[in-house]
Amino acid sequence: MVRGGRAALAAAMMAATGTPVAGQVLDATYRGTMVCEKLPFTSGQMREAIEVTISGGAARYSHVVRLRNAAVEAAAEQGTGTVSGTKIDLQGSWKGGSWQYEAKYSGSFVRRSATLKGTQSWTDGGKTVTRACTGAIKRPFKPFLPRAKKSAQLQ
Repeated sequence: MVRGGRAALAAAMMAATGTPVAGQVLDATYRGTMVCEKLPFTSGQMREAIEVTISGGAARYSHVVRLRNAAVEAAAEQGTGTVSGTKIDLQGSWKGGSWQYEAKYSGSFVRRSATLKGTQSWTDGGKTVTRACTGAIKRPFKPFLPRAKKSAQLQ
């Protein structure tokens, strides 16, 4: 009897811990940082801000672009994506002067954050360079998210 009770308790705990993870990808704006490998024309790795807005299984994002330790570029990398369960996939691009790149990132959510991995394929003057990027995004705690508006009652 004791052994059966422990097995039932263990099964209940596993079910309880497995369900909330999938339910935690809330519609919100997630903010974080992407770290990308060095490019031939940069002095080192780049660590820049990323913001991902999720709404109804769709995502859109903006990622800061900075070259040669200069000021932030006028245009940010922009893209869209999808969220399916705890998986996120993003695709975007950036163009500035003769440089441009295509980006793809993907990752998984655990609780209120996600880790991202991906690549940027840069093109300049007919040459292509690909670099790896990693990052993390996190949403604010649920009490700090905007509340849904209540619909007006008909009289």
